[in-house]
Amino acid sequence: MKTRDEKSQEVSELHEQIGKASNAFLIDFKGITVPQVTELRKQVRDTKSGYVVVKNTLALIALKDSPIVAMREKFTGPTAIAFNANDGIQLAKALTKFAKDVPAMQFKGAMLNGQIVPAEQIQTIASLPSREELVSKLLFILQSPMRGLATVLQANIRNLAVVIDQIGKQKQAGEPAATA
Repeated sequence: MKTRDEKSQEVSELHEQIGKASNAFLIDFKGITVPQVTELRKQVRDTKSGYVVVKNTLALIALKDSPIVAMREKFTGPTAIAFNANDGIQLAKALTKFAKDVPAMQFKGAMLNGQIVPAEQIQTIASLPSREELVSKLLFILQSPMRGLATVLQANIRNLAVVIDQIGKQKQAGEPAATA
C-alpha cells in the first residue's frame, strides 16, 4: 500500500509529464503481453513522446487542470497514456500501426492540440500527412506559378533572340529582311 506522500509524489509527476502535453491518447492495454508493451514503449519513444500506465483516480487528480479531464469517463479499467507536446499525428501513426499488429490494444479517446477527439477518429487522424509533408506540398504549390512565369518570360526572350539571329543571318546572306 502506498503512503499519502508516495501518492502525492506520483500525482505531481503525472501533472509534470502529462499536464503540459497538448496531445494525449488514452489506451486500454488489457491483453497485451510484456514484450508487446516494451515494443510499444520503444515506438512511442521514437516519436519523441512518452508512455505511462496510470492509476485512474490519481490521473484524474493530477490532470484536473488539463483539457484531458474532459475524458474523465474514459478513465476506467487499465489505462495508459501516450503523450507529447509537439506532433500528435506522428504519435497517432505509431500507435495505430502498433494497434494493427496487436488488436488487443484499444483506444479510449484522444486529445490533439487541446481538442478532445473520439476514439473512432484516431485512425483518420493517423492517415493525415505529417507536418513536413504538408509544408513541402505548400511550397510546391507556391513555387508552381512562379516557375511557370519564369518559363514564359524565358521563352519570350529566347524567341526574340532567335528572331534577331535569323535577321542577322539574312542580312549577311544579302537577302531582304522579312517584315515581322
